[in-house]
This record gives sequence, structure tokens and C-alpha cells, in this order.
Amino acid sequence: MTPEQMGPNSGLNLGYILEITEELNALKDIDAILDRILFESRKLTRAVAGSIFLVENSKLKFSYVHNDELYTQGHNNKHIYSSLEIPVNRNSIVGYVADTGDPVIIDDAYNIPPELPFHHNSSFDEKTGFHTQSMLTVPLKTFQGNVVGVIQIINCRDEEGNVCPFQPEMEPYISFFGRHATMAIERGLMTREMILRMMLMAELRDPKETGAHVQRVGAYSAEIYHRWALNRGIDIETIKRHKDIIRLASMLHDVGKIGISDAILKKPARLNDEEYNIMKYHTIYGARLFISSNNELDRLSREIALNHHEKWDGTGYPGHFNDIPGKDPPLGTGKKGEEIPITARITALADVFDALGSVRSYKDQWPDSKIFNLIREESGKHFDPEVVNAFFEIIDVIIAIKEKFQ
Repeated sequence: MTPEQMGPNSGLNLGYILEITEELNALKDIDAILDRILFESRKLTRAVAGSIFLVENSKLKFSYVHNDELYTQGHNNKHIYSSLEIPVNRNSIVGYVADTGDPVIIDDAYNIPPELPFHHNSSFDEKTGFHTQSMLTVPLKTFQGNVVGVIQIINCRDEEGNVCPFQPEMEPYISFFGRHATMAIERGLMTREMILRMMLMAELRDPKETGAHVQRVGAYSAEIYHRWALNRGIDIETIKRHKDIIRLASMLHDVGKIGISDAILKKPARLNDEEYNIMKYHTIYGARLFISSNNELDRLSREIALNHHEKWDGTGYPGHFNDIPGKDPPLGTGKKGEEIPITARITALADVFDALGSVRSYKDQWPDSKIFNLIREESGKHFDPEVVNAFFEIIDVIIAIKEKFQ
């Protein structure tokens, strides 16, 4: 249900806000947290659109966006991967709110009193045809008073669907919600940072495992899953829950490389057969890191680490084997088709797409057109055909991710 379909001020009560805050605690990835915060803020105020900016290196970094007039809610959205930074100063509305820590309500973005220090940047409206009118912009503050970001919601609508001003009584509720939601934001950022630090350890061993690489693979995997699940008729709430975990788990797909020797990882040429067979064990080493936990993130991390080099036609690795803790078991016949978990089938395509599009010591970067042709050729062989279809249905999102995480 979109905010426009809700009753007037349907969520403006503290009990509902605290209930939402509790539900935020079940989310792990920062993107899923921001998506929920933005949706609920809009629902509380019947707003058409909104954005969240987070403070990073003394700037406001564009981090999430909704717009019911331009993007279908529940479908993949390339615009959340836009790269935009705004200075924390009083020249822009969000910069002013971040700098002062004070909320701002504007009835008409195109008629801001000239004595105010900020103005509305109309470039987005000009580019998309959207018309920004009423705005409610509040800081995301910790309980210690530190501003970690800004949430801006746009174009409140009345019961008839007409754009109207945000009522002054809405601001305290959104500020209250934002203050509590900030805890979830900090936790989500900490989770993402912990995973990136784990991959930094892997990068010390294998220079190919960069933070940008794992963030791209995580984002590709999450968005491909989203489209695959929509095509399967899976409901959007289930999709969002699984997408939240898949993004993080797929970032850890190659963490097992910390168990492979430098002579192999850092060899400035292709591996010979013996070296390649040793490299195959990174899938098992990675899976073993998550063997002792039953939480969903660890379960999917194990699933992806172990199976992301399996192939749809059964020619991948490590295949079926009897794992012996502390020993390297003989590898078996590759898993085939739907024996391979869907999370790993998706990550396999995401990883190959990113690897081919990156420079390696033994190869040049492939152009996208060449990679696309190979993926099509490998549909039904290396890759699950349904996953390939989902990938090509969201090419605009894939390219946006590639451009964001350079």
C-alpha cells in the first residue's frame, strides 16, 4: 500500500512509531533499513516522495530515494544508486538542516522567502518532469544530539489526492521517529563496515578482493534476486526480507581466499591446473567460517561461499563431497540445476559479470557488450536461465551500480 492510500495522518501516534522502530531491529543491511524508514515516514505524512542523505566525510551523501510518481514501489530502482554529495552548509535545504540540526517545513519549494539562506535545487524536477512543492526536512539525530543524516519528504497529499502543505504537527512525529530510527541506521552502517573490514583482510591476501568489488557483487546479487523473485510472484515483503540478507551474504562470497597461499593468490598470470585445484578449496574454507551459527545471515553466507562456483550444467566446483573438519576433502561431481541454491546461482552471475568487467594481471577489462554476449551464451550452461533473464531485465540498475561503486 502506498502512502496515498492510507487514511489521513493514519500513523501519527507514538505507539505506532515505536512499533515500527522495533521492526527496524530485524533488518540488517543499511539499504533495507533506509527503505523502511523512508516508506514509514512517507506513510505517516501521506507524502509522494522522499530522500535520505547520510553524513560522510563532512558531506551529505545521497543514500536512498522514493518517488511514487516516477518509480513503481516494489520494483527495482536504479535511482537509489545515484552518486550525489551535498556540502553541509546553509546553501541547500538539506545542508541547512544538517548544519543547524533544525527541521524545515516549506509549503512551496518555488516560493521560498528570499531572506532565507537556502534555495530549492530544481535540476531534478527539470530532468524528470516531477514538480516539487511541499517539503518536510528533518535531521536524523542520535540521542547524543549528533546529526548522522537528513530525511526529506516531499509533496504531502490530502484525502482527495491533491498536493498540500505538511502540517506543523507532523514534524515532531517525524523527528521522534527519526531519532529512534537513527539507532537502526548506525547498526546497519556498522554491519556493512564489519563486512567490508572482513573483505579488507581478504584484500591484504588477494588484491582483487577490493571493497568496491564486493559492494558491486552484493548490490548486483540483491537486485537480481529482487527481479527473479518478482518474476516468481513472491510477495514484496518477503522479497525485501531476503534481499536484505542476500546483499550482505554475497559480499562475503570469496572470504575463504584467506586460506589460500600468497603464491597462488598473487600470481601475476593464469593458474596452472595444480594451482587451480588448490584455489577451488576457497569455497570450502569460506563455508567453514560460518558453520557454527544458525542465524540467517551466516546460513546464507555459508550457502553462497560454498556454491558460487557451481554451474547450472553440473561442471562447476566443489560439488558433492564429505566435509571433514580440519582436512581438505576430495572434491566431487558438481551440483547441477536447482541443486544449487538460488542465492549462489545469482551470486555466480554477479561475480562473473564484475570479474570480467575488471582489470586483472592476466587480462584486460572486457567491454559490457562482450560480457553480455558471454552471459547469453552461458545461459543454461554456466548460469540459470531464469537468473540470466532477471539480469537483463534490470540492465539499467546493473549499470547504475557499476558506476556508483568505482
